[in-house]
Amino acid sequence: MKASLKGRYDIDKSSAAATVVVKAGDVRLRASLTDATVVKGPSLNGLALAVEKPGFFIIDYNVPKKDVRFQFMNTIRVAEKPLNLTYIHSRGDNRTMLDGSLVFDSANKVSANHVVGSGNCKLKYTYVHQGVTTYEPSYDLAKNSWDFAMSRTVYGMMCLGLHTRRGVRRWGSSGRGIQS
Repeated sequence: MKASLKGRYDIDKSSAAATVVVKAGDVRLRASLTDATVVKGPSLNGLALAVEKPGFFIIDYNVPKKDVRFQFMNTIRVAEKPLNLTYIHSRGDNRTMLDGSLVFDSANKVSANHVVGSGNCKLKYTYVHQGVTTYEPSYDLAKNSWDFAMSRTVYGMMCLGLHTRRGVRRWGSSGRGIQS
């Protein structure tokens, strides 16, 4: 069994979350709750249950919303290269997403993301130069637009980056990279 507790305190807002994971053979059973579950008395707000087999599937159940989310993952080999496929369906949103990424080597990857029925499809190429600089041109078919992101790891932990979309440039730095 594995348990975690996270808390956050801010001037105008504080929050807490807890997760308990129990291994049952090949699968893991997970229960997560937020402070909404215990504030103002016990309730089902913020409670989520899940069954997962890492690398194969995840079934999430949001108790208060009575919503189920299915995620199935698989890897096949195409020309001796791994093609990672993911199918995600969220019943409450009535939304289905398909993701795929083909890894040519440790420095080159092509990925695609499609939301079924929306006409929204994004294609992205990722190139990692010498393990520290990442270049990511991408194309959004729905918006008919190109994006470009570049980031560089400094001292093994900090990430400096540039992200441009339709001529808008953003510089930034963080421990996790540029968030768009």
